[in-house]
Amino acid sequence: MGMQSVLRAIYPPACLSCGEMTEADFALCGACWRDTPFLGDTLCTLCARPLPGEAEPGLRCDACLAAPPPWTAGRAVLRYAGGGRRLALALKHGDRTDLARPLSDWMAGVAVDLVGADTLVVPVPLHRGRLWTRRYNQSALLAARIAWRLGLASCPDALWRRRATTSLAGDVETRRATLDGAIVPHPRRGARMAGRPVLIVDDVLTSGATLSACARAARSAAASEIRVIALARAAPDA
Repeated sequence: MGMQSVLRAIYPPACLSCGEMTEADFALCGACWRDTPFLGDTLCTLCARPLPGEAEPGLRCDACLAAPPPWTAGRAVLRYAGGGRRLALALKHGDRTDLARPLSDWMAGVAVDLVGADTLVVPVPLHRGRLWTRRYNQSALLAARIAWRLGLASCPDALWRRRATTSLAGDVETRRATLDGAIVPHPRRGARMAGRPVLIVDDVLTSGATLSACARAARSAAASEIRVIALARAAPDA
């Protein structure tokens, strides 16, 4: 028996979410698959909000038509509900760093049309205090794997969260005010964004306030174009 067969006998493939046995590694069991809402094709091309009707190029939701975000395209993989929410929270708060590999592989699949050969992949930063407590930045784990899968350069600290912020709450304007000036280009490594397109990676896109703060910081570092991708999109049912 080969080593791979021995390992498979000792550690059989298990569902990413519930731990039940599956036929393949890094997969979901049938029940968790049905409970994990993957986003379809009919999405706002800026904020990935699910929309009714047929998909079409340049489709935008009412919010993005009224006030476009400071990036040119956005994608997400899952709706932040059911199994999608459980996976996002397990990665973020449950020490399930093993999830970064399969989840970022899903993200890389939908990020292909957002990037070019010279795109720099940059995660949303954590303040050092929160990083010390959590021990890892889930967005950085996702960004590193996305960059590897797509053959792109990445810079985990191109952006710097220089001020700790409280948990974001309230309306969009309140969230933006909370983040005002909190995220800036890193004093040294932020220069890597100058003159090149940047893909900013986050785990969950809710109001867009955090990604907006990151996008404005990247723009101030002279990034040529900014696009964003999130694992999950928190949005009302379309």
